[in-house]
Amino acid sequence: MKKLMVIDGNSIVNRAFYGVSQNLTTREGQPTNAIFGFLNILNKLLDDSQPDALCVTFDRAAPTFRHLAYEGYKATRKGMPDELASQLPLLKQVLGAMNIPMYELDGWEADDLIGTISVKDRAAGWETIIVTGDKDSLQLVTDTTTVKLVSTRMGRTDTRDMTPASFREEYGFDPIHIIDLKALMGDASDNIPGVKGVGEKTAMALVQLYGSIDCLYDHMPDICMAPSTPAKPGVVKKLAEGKGMARMSYDLATIHTDAPIDFDPERNLRQPPDNNALYQLFLDLEFAKLIDKYHLAAPQGEGEAQSQPGAEDSCTTEVVTTQVRLKELLALWSTKDSVDVLALPGLDVICVECRLNEKENHAALFLADKFQGHNEFLRTFFADPDIKKVTHGLKGLWRSLLAEGISPAGFVFDTEVAAYLLAPTDGSYDLEKLGLTYFSFQPAKAGDYLAEGAFGPLADPVGPAAALTSHCALIGALHGVLEKRLRELEMWDLYETIELPLCSVLAEMEAEGFLIDRGALVSFGEMLTQRIDQAQSRIYELAGEATFNINSTQQLGHVLFETLGLPPVKKTKTGWSTNAEVLDKLRGQHPIIDEILEYRQLTKLKSTYVDGLSKVIGPDGRLRTSFQNTVTATGRLSSTEPNLQNIPVRTQLGAELRKMFAAPAGRVLVDADYSQIELRLLAHMAGDSAMIDGFKSGADIHTITASQVFGVRPEEVTPSMRRSAKAVNFGIVYGISPFSLSQDIGVSVQEAKEYMDKYFAHYSGVRAYMDGVVEQAKQTGFVATLFGRRRWVPELKSSNFNTRSFGERVALNAPIQGTAADIIKLAMIRVRDRLRAEGLKGRLVLQVHDELIVECPAEEADRICSLVEEEMEGVAALSVPLLAETHAGKSWADAH
Repeated sequence: MKKLMVIDGNSIVNRAFYGVSQNLTTREGQPTNAIFGFLNILNKLLDDSQPDALCVTFDRAAPTFRHLAYEGYKATRKGMPDELASQLPLLKQVLGAMNIPMYELDGWEADDLIGTISVKDRAAGWETIIVTGDKDSLQLVTDTTTVKLVSTRMGRTDTRDMTPASFREEYGFDPIHIIDLKALMGDASDNIPGVKGVGEKTAMALVQLYGSIDCLYDHMPDICMAPSTPAKPGVVKKLAEGKGMARMSYDLATIHTDAPIDFDPERNLRQPPDNNALYQLFLDLEFAKLIDKYHLAAPQGEGEAQSQPGAEDSCTTEVVTTQVRLKELLALWSTKDSVDVLALPGLDVICVECRLNEKENHAALFLADKFQGHNEFLRTFFADPDIKKVTHGLKGLWRSLLAEGISPAGFVFDTEVAAYLLAPTDGSYDLEKLGLTYFSFQPAKAGDYLAEGAFGPLADPVGPAAALTSHCALIGALHGVLEKRLRELEMWDLYETIELPLCSVLAEMEAEGFLIDRGALVSFGEMLTQRIDQAQSRIYELAGEATFNINSTQQLGHVLFETLGLPPVKKTKTGWSTNAEVLDKLRGQHPIIDEILEYRQLTKLKSTYVDGLSKVIGPDGRLRTSFQNTVTATGRLSSTEPNLQNIPVRTQLGAELRKMFAAPAGRVLVDADYSQIELRLLAHMAGDSAMIDGFKSGADIHTITASQVFGVRPEEVTPSMRRSAKAVNFGIVYGISPFSLSQDIGVSVQEAKEYMDKYFAHYSGVRAYMDGVVEQAKQTGFVATLFGRRRWVPELKSSNFNTRSFGERVALNAPIQGTAADIIKLAMIRVRDRLRAEGLKGRLVLQVHDELIVECPAEEADRICSLVEEEMEGVAALSVPLLAETHAGKSWADAH
């Protein structure tokens, strides 16, 4: 028997909307989470059920016969959130492009259309699968109709099939009688009244006993006498008084199966999608992964040349194998405005494309392992500042060239960094995705041509060369589009003066690396192992256990909350929680808690830093991290493999770990750190005269704040008061709430609120700035740093309070943290350039948040301290002093 699946569109799109992150939007701020979630649910349903035919039903806004029968029908429902309402038309366009029939009818609900479809299916000899998240459709369950109930939670979709047997097992009566159940108990979601005073438990028992309300009311005189009846005299009275409501509720709850729709299951057989229409829609919605999943291709035929950059040009492609030909090409390229370069990791493959004129390209494909005598050519090509080069992923290419002994120059644009600036929350900026986003363009995947033997004979490189040159053409096309957009959004100066030159600084720092004292690291690890063993023994002794797995949540929870009887704080599906938050709340209640926290700190230091760092130290004793410049939404740099930006700094052991980062013999480390840069930026950007005066006076800003918050003279401020004031100062920058502040400093929420009120009373300009920046972001859709970096904040338009609150915190924090990121980046560029210009041997080796570290000969230390301070403090002219402090030492710990 053939199967037709009918989807309750409104029900599933609602579950998709609330079950998928509501932050999913396009660059223009159009929410897309409901559409994306709906399609994911749809794909799962089709994979699981494999129906022969498929259709979707939707409600319409027009009132139905139920609204006319009862004015209160669905009157308590909240209106659809704007973020969801804006997605419904787009979803219907997508379903249309997928050739999925849709049914909706004025005056009728989607449930009635579903009921009508199931009846028509049965008459035609088909099975029906009803997909919904609501239980209203359960009354339609028959031997040929299954209801698949859908639930979503935290991005996960679960389904449950309801057949006549499974329904009876759960409810104790036949599916049709769910109408009688609702007639008695009502339905709050649809505002069906039911019988006043009759709840679900009583209604369920009555339907199980009598089946229908007709039978129930027929037996009204003697139902109290029935064995095991739930109807006590008071309930009988309510039933009698509510008979009219029960009848009306029954009618409201009944799904009609005679809606006037022209339906034939054969006309709903599954069809392949309209490639061009669905491709464009997915492109507009930025669903690149779904384009691959549905095996869609860029539209072909008329207009193809416009959708694929460079497709209208004739392209001569060759693999260069002789030095003579290389020199000929070099001479040719040196006369052109721009050369597009695609370099795959490690210089395995390089494609170079030169624009000769508007209609002709010339490209060459180089194989790195075939360079041999061509290194001189490559050195000249990549190092010649007169040959202007455009690439994708400049930092990685720059570092690879340095490894080949080539000093790069002449790079004028990086499409990856440009795309990041325009969409800093996208997370991925690979060439394939950008081609889809900006040009509906799918170049052949370069990785497919790197397999062994894929190139074939060197004399016949047409296939792979064509693929790679298409990437080069894409880079060239993106250059034009992205540069134009950067200029339109007034971010070109940010790009040209900070982000692009920073690529080379980071590549040089990665290549330089940071020396690790391997011997000291081994000794540190041995000390940690000894302390771990001691902590473990004390934990066993305090627990009264010979041994147990301290790292096991279940075993540790058993010891803490069952063996020792400590008060449990939080329970999860798998047992008692023993996370850091729980243990922190248990401090002081048993000595084992401090020992466990000590044990965890020690084991993390050992595994993450001692063991982890030991594995990635190079043969030369230096450790090389990878600085990520296209990851964070605020513009801050991050560090990976290994992450050197989260080395502990607030503990004694963390400080000990910094001793492992050292300078080689005859050299020292110069550490330079901005002083309270984010608070200084807050003072400047808010224009708060009290805070500005505080910084200009040179007094400690945290002491000044404590004096105002606690109402004491500055000299009476205690260390505890200063710590609380520091938490308030930095908390304000991050949009902290009174509750979060109370947790941070250990006071009541009311006390924390009073601290914040006193803070804003003293720094009134900060309050005005905070209100203003959020309001401006609501109007424009973004916030910006002093250097023009933008962070789009679509969350501010959300109807969800938590999402909207997150957006407000982003709007408050991003301009300040982003400006701090811009400043440290610019300082890195200036320090690197100044060191080079003055012929100094010092080299930048690390950046951590607001801190720079330079490794230099000992004799250069004083000069470089002054140089770095001068450059860091001169990066921006603010209304408050921008201060940097420098120190020199043999290790990171000594210099910090």
